[in-house]
Amino acid sequence: MTPPQGWPAALAETLGIELWRIPVVVICAAAVYLTLVLLLRLFGARLLSGLSTFDTVVAITIGAVAGRVIIGHPPTLASGLIGILTLVLLEAAFGALVSTVRMRAVVAGSPRVLVAHGELQQRQMRRSHISYADLRAALRRAGLSSVTQAACVILEPSGHLSIIRTGAEIDPRMLHGVIGADRVLRGPAR
Repeated sequence: MTPPQGWPAALAETLGIELWRIPVVVICAAAVYLTLVLLLRLFGARLLSGLSTFDTVVAITIGAVAGRVIIGHPPTLASGLIGILTLVLLEAAFGALVSTVRMRAVVAGSPRVLVAHGELQQRQMRRSHISYADLRAALRRAGLSSVTQAACVILEPSGHLSIIRTGAEIDPRMLHGVIGADRVLRGPAR
């Protein structure tokens, strides 16, 4: 396709894409998507939780790098739209896979207890990459003045921290599938 002379040529170049680049954009988008899913699975939901300014900077940087890799050089409107369409289709496919309980645990991970009856679960905190400072901030946001006021704190696959106050009756069904639920259900250590 030969565009007309002058500025419309630059416009056609900016909007268009050569046919050979289409599968390259699709492959790059799929590779970036799968890599990010794997990294989120390895490093836990903490990356999604937005617990600090640093986390936000990292997320923005990852997005910028991922976008640049997907659309390639030169960036065009068509390559951007193809990249976005590929990501949306991959998300829909993964959404269908994750609709099963078994696949949800494989892809998104399982919720895990970080605090049980006021006691930190150090191993789970390390595995989740959650620091004590992050936990304290979440407790303050929930209106607690001490970790001992928490019957349990659960890191959800979404990255959010669910906090149940001491004294609240906990229905065991609410902890189904939660790693470390047994520590909460058996009561405080004596």
